[in-house]
Amino acid sequence: MQMKSKALLSHKFMGLFILCVLLVSVVSVTLAQEEDLVSNSDPVQRALVIAEEAVEELEGKDIDILTWDFYQDDWSTEASWRQYGTYGIDNCVSAILLFDKRSDIGFGWTFNITDKRLNRYQIRVSFDLKSSAVCDEAAPPPAPSAPATVVEQVDEDGEVVEVELPAAVAGSASVEGFSLGGHVDGLTGQAVGLMQSAGMTWVKKQLPLGAGVGKGVEFINSAKANGFRILLGVVGDKNALAADFDGYTAQVSQFMAELAAAGADAIEVWNEPNLDREWPTGQINGANYTRMLASAYNAIKAANPATLVISGAPAPTGFAGAAGCIPELCNDDVFMQQMAEAGAANYMDCIGLHYNEGIVSPSTVSGDPRGEYPTYYFGSMLNRGYSLFGGKKVCFTELGYLSGEGMGAPIPPAFAWAGGTTLGQHAAWLAEAAGSAAQSGKVAIMIVWNVNFTRWDSDPMGGYAMLRPDGSCPACQALGAAMGG
Repeated sequence: MQMKSKALLSHKFMGLFILCVLLVSVVSVTLAQEEDLVSNSDPVQRALVIAEEAVEELEGKDIDILTWDFYQDDWSTEASWRQYGTYGIDNCVSAILLFDKRSDIGFGWTFNITDKRLNRYQIRVSFDLKSSAVCDEAAPPPAPSAPATVVEQVDEDGEVVEVELPAAVAGSASVEGFSLGGHVDGLTGQAVGLMQSAGMTWVKKQLPLGAGVGKGVEFINSAKANGFRILLGVVGDKNALAADFDGYTAQVSQFMAELAAAGADAIEVWNEPNLDREWPTGQINGANYTRMLASAYNAIKAANPATLVISGAPAPTGFAGAAGCIPELCNDDVFMQQMAEAGAANYMDCIGLHYNEGIVSPSTVSGDPRGEYPTYYFGSMLNRGYSLFGGKKVCFTELGYLSGEGMGAPIPPAFAWAGGTTLGQHAAWLAEAAGSAAQSGKVAIMIVWNVNFTRWDSDPMGGYAMLRPDGSCPACQALGAAMGG
């Protein structure tokens, strides 16, 4: 009986053992199936695998993860700009050249991984699981953006609208003293020589967004190779702006920031935004423009604090009459007043102004045969911008006098107002304007419109040019003398 009982107990224990083994096996298989299910269905787990593989590819060996954590991340924010100087998933990777960074990938997870050797890694994985990047170092999450400032603005219909502007990023651009420059069609050897003889230290080029950052870098390198500082006037597509204001403004801001990072000395944010030639009809308002200016300023300063930010110069006009604004345009003084009320002074180093319809000397304050409208006179045009922004200096990004003398064909009818301006006056008035601007203490930069454009048709650019069709440059000697050369 005893022997049978022992045998029976032995068989029972054996059965229990086998049952336990089977149960463990079932549990193990179930857990494995659950882990497979998680890895296939949980995007965070799948992203973790991608992050691990990215590190292993970088290190050239397998790693054993000790700990890990993650958070959802946005690499397209102002805070990310402040931390890294550019947008996108690759902005934390210094080994990737600026123009190769995938700035269009702005959202995903950031993983912090520590392996068993206590090496720490930070890896980004896009939400679509198609892209990853291993950062230079495991940095803390970007600080949140500063709260927006809400400014009330009355639009052209008399409606009060709220304009939200971010806190301004600190910069270090200097507007001390006075400098002279010229807007060129091309920075040829001849243009360089003329500009140097005129005492110019700045060169301006207009750069459409569609031309690409590479073209901007080409302009920057050419200017610096010839000893000039460069002002890039960036313009875009008004139709794209109308279709998606915030999205397109972000593209414009990123484009300008990349130019700043590449070494642009100054950037003018858009051109003549008070006209429907440049801005969407019905949306022309200084407060609307200030939204773009604020975005561009912060992006530029995050990329290069020393880059000078110039507000887009409005076209001098009074066409809207007493209304101040109509759907097609705003008078420049009304437009700048709207900018000032919206807080634009916080987002510029210099006030962009144009003056290109003068037919009297810069020292003349009355007596223009067309009337006494302020945009006709240099002094009143200067004060028109300077008086609105709390002492910010003016940058004339276009200043020129039109003369048809020596052009070989009559002056276009739309510009008949300049028919009496001689080439001698063109030269003398440019020099006088430079001297007056320098002595005023209100002007940081004066860009002559223009150095070497040749077009002479409905848009008579060649008549403003310092370089004349016969190869002469009367303005060069006059400007050189005014600049102390």
